[in-house]
Amino acid sequence: MYQCSKDRVKDKIETFSRFGSTGNRGITRFSLSKEAIAARNEFTKRMVAIGAEIVTDDMANMYATIAGFGAGLPRIALGSHADSVRNGGNYDGILGVITAMEVLETVVSEKIPHRHPLTAVIWTNEEGSLYPPAMMSSGVICGKFDKAAVLASKGVSAEAGSSEMTFGEALAASGFAGDEKNRLNPQDYCAMLELHIEQGPVLEAEKKQIGVVDGVVGMFNYRIKTRGQADHAGTTPMSFRKDALLAAASAIKWIHAELDTFPQDIVYTTGEIKLHPNVHTVIPDDVDFSLDVRHWDPAVLAQALETIKSIPKEFDNCAVTYKEAWSRARCEFNKELVGLVEKNTRALGYSYMIMHSGPGHDAQYVSGMLPTTMIFVPSKDGRSHCEEEFTTLDEAWAGVNVALNTALDIDKK
Repeated sequence: MYQCSKDRVKDKIETFSRFGSTGNRGITRFSLSKEAIAARNEFTKRMVAIGAEIVTDDMANMYATIAGFGAGLPRIALGSHADSVRNGGNYDGILGVITAMEVLETVVSEKIPHRHPLTAVIWTNEEGSLYPPAMMSSGVICGKFDKAAVLASKGVSAEAGSSEMTFGEALAASGFAGDEKNRLNPQDYCAMLELHIEQGPVLEAEKKQIGVVDGVVGMFNYRIKTRGQADHAGTTPMSFRKDALLAAASAIKWIHAELDTFPQDIVYTTGEIKLHPNVHTVIPDDVDFSLDVRHWDPAVLAQALETIKSIPKEFDNCAVTYKEAWSRARCEFNKELVGLVEKNTRALGYSYMIMHSGPGHDAQYVSGMLPTTMIFVPSKDGRSHCEEEFTTLDEAWAGVNVALNTALDIDKK
């Protein structure tokens, strides 16, 4: 079994943590920002140093490839994303890029024979933090999103309501927009492997070093609106009010009461609330909130959807409506590749468990195009998308070693 350099993994983690550092152990590195471009330039420098050839596609996805010894064979891709949420951590996404870089560097430095070319990938705008939607560029090249629509996506700056350039304008200004012919595709590639932090507490709680990921749960996101009447906060008696925020609170409580009766592994979240007119002396007349629901079993998810559609049409004298924002069907990863991850984890002597991914990932979309799978490593206390996000060096290194040996097994097959 081969092993990567723990010191090199440490150096890469520390180096990339500087690009967009918040000064409080975390990063803010929006896609195509100057911080993200600095990270991309570091990726380029390091990959060129090992002899990789680098190209970008029309969505600024980056591909750094070392040649294989077999003639005309398709590439094996490894990678993830380099962008972050606001005040995010130093492991989400970028650890998968570091893994891909380290796998290539190990193969080159140790002169490990391999037939297929190996490609390290940076996916553009996985988070969708500044330019929605999430998983934007993998979604475009895998046929999930319309390119013209995502190019028109308007960014919102730190100052609420202050618009910036569109994603298309940021793409043109970045210097990383390449040729559509360079996209990942099923003719030039034969497999995709993505390492990621778990972003949850299960591996740590179960005392497992590796998550062998067999797929991504199904999910849907709805926008639920309550419509009331705006009136003065000081002159309108309580019995006369049509308070849309109160109605939204009642609707959220109703949803929780209903979904609390479902299997315990269903998860549901209201993470965004838009309030109008958002003035402290005015009773709210419009509230728009999100509802995110996720589960592995399509039947459970379908039942949850029917429950949402049965929400009362009125709460607290306010009308209630709903509309789907987006949904994603359950994704099952390639069983042979999942088996190779399990085989190599076991051979390296690491503890592991088979698990589903709750969050979406670029690998989820790629799985519809190529044989694909993922590797999870633990997140301290289950923390992610925050500055406290942390994975130990030993945990990260273990994941990189599994990725290296799995990629080499794919190469043999």
